[in-house]
Amino acid sequence: MTPLSAEALQFLRHRRSHPPRTLAAPGPNRDQLADLLTLAARVPDHGKLEPWRFVVLERAALDRLAPALADAVAAQGGDAAAVDKARSAFDSPLIVAVVSSPAPHAKVPEWEQFLSAGNVCLSLVNAALAAGFGAAWLTGPAAQPEFARTHLGVTGDERIVGLIHIGRPGPAAIPDRPRPDVAAKTVFL
Repeated sequence: MTPLSAEALQFLRHRRSHPPRTLAAPGPNRDQLADLLTLAARVPDHGKLEPWRFVVLERAALDRLAPALADAVAAQGGDAAAVDKARSAFDSPLIVAVVSSPAPHAKVPEWEQFLSAGNVCLSLVNAALAAGFGAAWLTGPAAQPEFARTHLGVTGDERIVGLIHIGRPGPAAIPDRPRPDVAAKTVFL
């Protein structure tokens, strides 16, 4: 079988996330981001419900939210290291919060809609990487329901599925991590 796109397969064989601490400014501008979000939205979506939405955190919002996140972690009993880690969680040039926003539907269960939002996260990371940016999908304390409701506008049954960090790749190559033994994780029936 001849692959439809050998380049796409090669990209997928070698793709890797970029830790947020390695990302540099600038991130994508609004036009570039609009294109990345359009690509990210091309995911499986049973019922065409679009059960997700985006909250874009640009530099000014990240600077404003960093102390609030550190305070939230401290209020929950986090030690000094956890508070410092929370304070640095918004150091990336740009973060897109992907919000699962389920829609009531008789045939499409909420868990399936949540998976669609998860697909958006991976698609956004891959679109950013393919466009030459560095990117990573994280969650952490900013994705916790109380913080997300108070500071990110998450409502009702919504929840943060991922915080997608996007910026320019740093100067050092990102080392690959050990990959799973697919044969050991596969059963044929």
